[in-house]
Amino acid sequence: MIRCNLVVAYPEGVSEHWAVITNEPPTLKTLHEYALRFRVEELFLDSKSGAFELEDSRLRNAKSIERLYLIAALTLLYSTAQGMAVQVAGLRSSVDPHWNRGLSYLKIGINWLKGVIHKGRELLTPIQALPCIPRTLFCFQKNPSRYKLWDMVFSHLFLGVQTLILLPST
Repeated sequence: MIRCNLVVAYPEGVSEHWAVITNEPPTLKTLHEYALRFRVEELFLDSKSGAFELEDSRLRNAKSIERLYLIAALTLLYSTAQGMAVQVAGLRSSVDPHWNRGLSYLKIGINWLKGVIHKGRELLTPIQALPCIPRTLFCFQKNPSRYKLWDMVFSHLFLGVQTLILLPST
């Protein structure tokens, strides 16, 4: 016999009720952890659904694949940030007329970016994910002469947060 708990929740603003079977205690923390897990699974589904069709690249060189995945990760981050900004700005219906079908922020963002290219829409200012500017990385504080500092290269790209990109000097 396996012992488990059934947690049923009715989150505000959500049309579907939650029913979670878990071996964890039936607490709000457990529901919060499952909500985080559902987000990760949505991201996994988005990446497997061929949003970028990485499998079709036919690359075999490890460095080339690494670069491709870096570009895909940055694109995923920026597109998701645009999707979140579309939602916050109340513009979702312009890119997702059937909004109740559950498009992810990534797909909403990709649709918005297509509109930027083809319909002349404006890029939205991404919402800030971090509440403050991150502290300088420890490795830079310890030995700054070993690193080149690219300050704010991707500041708009990374959700409006000042980002420090550190590369070892060559």
